[in-house]
Amino acid sequence: MDYDVVIAGGSVAGLLCAREIASKNYKVLVIEEDSELGTPEHCGGVVSIPAMDDLGIIPVRATLDNKIRSAKIVAPSGKNFTLDARPQQVIVLDRREFDKQIAHQAQVKGAEIMVKSSLREITKDGVRTSDGEIKCKIVVDARGVTSLVQKDRTGTLQSAQYEIFADWIDKERIEVYLDQEKYPGFFAWVIPTRRDEAKVGVAGRGINPALVIEEFLKEKGKHSTIRKIFAPIWVKGPIKEFVTGNVVTIGDAAGQAKPTTAGGIYSSGIGGILAGNAISKFLESGNKSDLLEYQKQWNEKFGKEFENMLLARSLLERLDNKSIDAIFESITPKMLDEISKEGSFDFHTTSVAKLLGVRGSVKAIQAILGNELRRLLN
Repeated sequence: MDYDVVIAGGSVAGLLCAREIASKNYKVLVIEEDSELGTPEHCGGVVSIPAMDDLGIIPVRATLDNKIRSAKIVAPSGKNFTLDARPQQVIVLDRREFDKQIAHQAQVKGAEIMVKSSLREITKDGVRTSDGEIKCKIVVDARGVTSLVQKDRTGTLQSAQYEIFADWIDKERIEVYLDQEKYPGFFAWVIPTRRDEAKVGVAGRGINPALVIEEFLKEKGKHSTIRKIFAPIWVKGPIKEFVTGNVVTIGDAAGQAKPTTAGGIYSSGIGGILAGNAISKFLESGNKSDLLEYQKQWNEKFGKEFENMLLARSLLERLDNKSIDAIFESITPKMLDEISKEGSFDFHTTSVAKLLGVRGSVKAIQAILGNELRRLLN
């Protein structure tokens, strides 16, 4: 059967793209190489309710794992502070169920979905898959980080995420551990999903994630591990071109995950929606300019924030543990209150700038980082 669009990858971006295209009555097929949508679950599943509204999704009971009230950030010395997450309406999703919920939306609109089917080659008439050749007008690459790793390994960090049971988990609090010696260029995290259950992960440049996460969990205390996932994460920002010929790249495959945290539910999901709308207009008009509107609109929404996040990443990667500890020593309750009230979970470089610019540490940090901090603060 011929299709207007074939989408390779059945995660958030690919499924939302399919939903938009199918809603305009075009024939779209999603192929997913795994045997089930939503697996393997690499993502922490943390997102805000306003972001879900933008994606056009109301989480059902099976999709919503948890509501987060606070976030505890821990320095290498052990000094820590806690941010109030309630104003930002942060939730944790069950990604298996979330992806299936979007898949159902796409299917209701008319999209077809095929699992255990992978893209082998893009041809002049369409695609060659593990199930044979399919003709189509547009190919969408939504295969995630694996699509990027083949082209550029410099933007990836190695990571591990375990699902565990433990009695030391605080159901309402996310925990983030900064340590440039243990997790260079990134951090360790605890994301509670249910009572006594959490996703615990580590990532960093040049680390052995299996050894590092085992050491982290040993320090945290007694636990039972029920699932292990090892996967690269992308922190280099968006690729140069989202549209090349008749191939449209979206989501993690387009580098649309946040450079600071590698989270991409919102930014990648919006990428899928914008791409789906642009593709639909192109199929109607035949004008390439309609297709190119996708990247233009994504850049208008996220470009500046991603630029700032890349700058923040550059700054943080160059801080040593002593500098991080100094920043934590200078943080005041007033500053934490401002960040909690004014910060945005989905756009958070303003919060990073406030932390980097705290009184007493800013001069030392500027001496290390030159003009880059001033650019972020401005």
